[in-house]
Amino acid sequence: MNPVQAAQTAYSYKVLDIEGKQVDLARYAGKVCLVVNTASKCGFTRQYASLEKLYQQFRDQGFEVLAFPANDFGNQEPGSDEEIKGFCSTRFGVSFPLFSKISVKGDQIHPLYAHLTQNSEFKGAIKWNFTKFLVDQEGRVVGRFSSMKDPLSKEVVEMIEALLQQGHA
Repeated sequence: MNPVQAAQTAYSYKVLDIEGKQVDLARYAGKVCLVVNTASKCGFTRQYASLEKLYQQFRDQGFEVLAFPANDFGNQEPGSDEEIKGFCSTRFGVSFPLFSKISVKGDQIHPLYAHLTQNSEFKGAIKWNFTKFLVDQEGRVVGRFSSMKDPLSKEVVEMIEALLQQGHA
């Protein structure tokens, strides 16, 4: 691993939001973030509701959900960014940040996801939609949860609470 890669954090990247505007993830430094690859036509799509509830519960304490739609698994996110935004808004009332559709695996993997899956102790290929990475206030990946793990599960909530408490200690 070259030293430049090792020094990078999840907050070292620039991405496009769902509107196509560039966002420097450094704006989330100092916050705890749950980074998740999403899809609108997946069996786990109902997790949007859990992600929104989690966001509402902790956002005032310095927590963010960062959702990255991806069409890498079973063609379950075929829509345009505009269609995805409309779906998330009307179906689940999503108010957390949505980003432009990206690839989370393979030759077209987005640099952020290359970092998440290759440069952390939680490395390994993404196996399905709604894989979640917990990132601390410094941009370090401190947890990874499979699609099967609901965002409101005790394990996820307790890790978020612990990180938020550390940030205010």
